[in-house]
Amino acid sequence: MDNTNQRKALINGEIALFLKGLIIGKVLTLLVIGGLLWWLLKPNLLTRSGAESSSQSLNTASGNASTFKTVANVPTNSFNYGGSTAWAPIRQLVDSQIQSDRPELQLRYVQPVDGSPGSSSGIRMLLNGQLDFAQSSRPLTDEERAAAKQLGFTLEQRQVGMDGIAVIVNPSLNVPGLTIDQLQQIYLGQITNWQQVGGPNIPITPFSQKPEDADTAIFSNSDLKGQVLSPNIKYVYSTTEAVRQLSKTPGGVYYGSARAVVPQCSVKPLPVGRTSTELISPYREPLISPEQCPRQRNQVNTEAIKNGSYPITAKLFVIIKQNQGREQQVGEAYANLLLTNQGQTAIKQAGFVGVR
Repeated sequence: MDNTNQRKALINGEIALFLKGLIIGKVLTLLVIGGLLWWLLKPNLLTRSGAESSSQSLNTASGNASTFKTVANVPTNSFNYGGSTAWAPIRQLVDSQIQSDRPELQLRYVQPVDGSPGSSSGIRMLLNGQLDFAQSSRPLTDEERAAAKQLGFTLEQRQVGMDGIAVIVNPSLNVPGLTIDQLQQIYLGQITNWQQVGGPNIPITPFSQKPEDADTAIFSNSDLKGQVLSPNIKYVYSTTEAVRQLSKTPGGVYYGSARAVVPQCSVKPLPVGRTSTELISPYREPLISPEQCPRQRNQVNTEAIKNGSYPITAKLFVIIKQNQGREQQVGEAYANLLLTNQGQTAIKQAGFVGVR
């Protein structure tokens, strides 16, 4: 009996040793195969990892980063900027977020010493060395590009958003809307009474900023070639002044940034169209009356601006001085910050349309 038990124990021990060796052998085999596969795939893995890293670095440097904190090449210093009054909500909302996330970048808004603030004066100040970059709600002109070239550098315009150009009148004026051609004819002095465009028998009083200080434009250079603006235009210092004047001028009309003028309580925005049969409102329907304001305010029709059905729009540009210096670095960094996902979201929150 004892011999039998000893024999069984011996057999069981041999089986256990055999199984243990078998398991160890399989493990070693798997390790060898795994190591071989890793060695063969290593170059591809490294290449893909490097490509992803390079792509991420490129996106970050080029402004395709997702947040303000991921943008590369943001300079450390204090910089002067200025320009378009239409950008005021961006300066208030977006720029404050930028400076909170990137405190090393200090931005200082500078008013023009002479003339009214606007796209034109901002670009002039950039050319004169008073600003490090400018904000504009219109494209650069040929004259501005030529002036930069004479000074030994070039100007780049980087679009970061879009706004509508809204036409506003006195709230008491009953007129269905205006076509682009009718609006231009008013400012050229060819239409002088609201009766000519389906309104009451009231003389038209057009308000505008001076062309050299204009923040937005309804005329291109080709439109104005050989044309003389109406002598009846009353020039104003700013959109704020225009709104104040319109509220007490029954036949007054003005055009400006939709974001700036559509929510105003004391004026009425007009539908505008390419033809009289396709008038599009710059506000979201229904129209809020002055009596309901400021409890409720008209909101910009951003969807119509975005899809192109609203006919007069303004592109928002960062104007960058291409001189290989600190001005170019901060201008490019600021544009890249606004083109991040965070920047585009903030631009939309400020009431504009993004480009991404």
